[in-house]
Amino acid sequence: MGIKLEDIPTKGYERVVQVQESAVGLHAIISIHNTHRGPACGGIRLLPYESQAQALNDVLRLSRGMSYKSALANIGFGGGKSVILLDPTKKTPALFQAFGEAIEKLGGKYIGAKDMNTESADLMEVHKRTKHVLGIDGLAGSSGDPSPVTARGAYRALEAVVEFLNGNKEMKGVTMAVQGLGHVGYGLAEKFCKAGGKVFVTDINVKVVEKACAELGAEAVAQEAIYDIDCDIFSPNAVGATLNQKTIKRLNCRAVVGCANNQLETDEDGKRLHERGILYAPDYAVNAGGIINVFQEHEGYDRDKALKKADGIYDTVKEILDRSRKQGLAPFIIADKVAEERLGVH
Repeated sequence: MGIKLEDIPTKGYERVVQVQESAVGLHAIISIHNTHRGPACGGIRLLPYESQAQALNDVLRLSRGMSYKSALANIGFGGGKSVILLDPTKKTPALFQAFGEAIEKLGGKYIGAKDMNTESADLMEVHKRTKHVLGIDGLAGSSGDPSPVTARGAYRALEAVVEFLNGNKEMKGVTMAVQGLGHVGYGLAEKFCKAGGKVFVTDINVKVVEKACAELGAEAVAQEAIYDIDCDIFSPNAVGATLNQKTIKRLNCRAVVGCANNQLETDEDGKRLHERGILYAPDYAVNAGGIINVFQEHEGYDRDKALKKADGIYDTVKEILDRSRKQGLAPFIIADKVAEERLGVH
């Protein structure tokens, strides 16, 4: 039978394709949202979706999000995403090679990368059939672990927020409640503490909390209590949707700056923060260091260049906050407007 690509006409998207190869059990959807700034880059997600409709909804939402994230990052990528409808325990090298063929047939319009349930070994199989895949650990020229670049960009975003609130970037006397101490969350907390800030931390991993207390002088907080901490900055760096109708009422901070994806459960939650007078630095502006790192690999990887490019997140967040104040609109609304201007979408 061979690999089959079937277009799914979708308003507002450049191309959405269903991919099938029954011999290896491949059923996937690739969404190319926008290539105004360059090829559409986004991860290859593998999940046992309940239906094609659910998978399509997910890939459309995620690819659009990547367009906006790359535009705010000011890099030459558009937005794309792909989903493979499969139980992760059933993935095989042959399946990923077939998927690589599908990517190759798109002629460089879509570039794949890691996402949920895909690892470097899987991407290496994709790479056997196409060069349009990035972020493979162990491959010559790979960008490797993006967390140092992401943490650097997040700290620049934090500087922009603190300057907006206080009139300067001075971190001494500033307090931050950090929810999640993964590579990025810990890196952000470390930079903040070195600059003189004080952190309260929580994580499901007790050992990393103990490490933060020992190395950074952090104060440990129970997971659920992190929302109630009296602080300047609340920093979500774990799972998404932690900013919602229930938690926003409890926040006792001046601003939110963190690297978790999809922090707002709904757009209404962005409005709730704004109404409470809590400044929200949009997550997809703050955490853009990851896509910046991958873009640098596309250009020819240089960690120093990636870090320098991540510094530009300060300027983007500053622009969003300044325009938010002038126009009286919530920052997440302004962030979308800035992204749309850069994408040529009106």
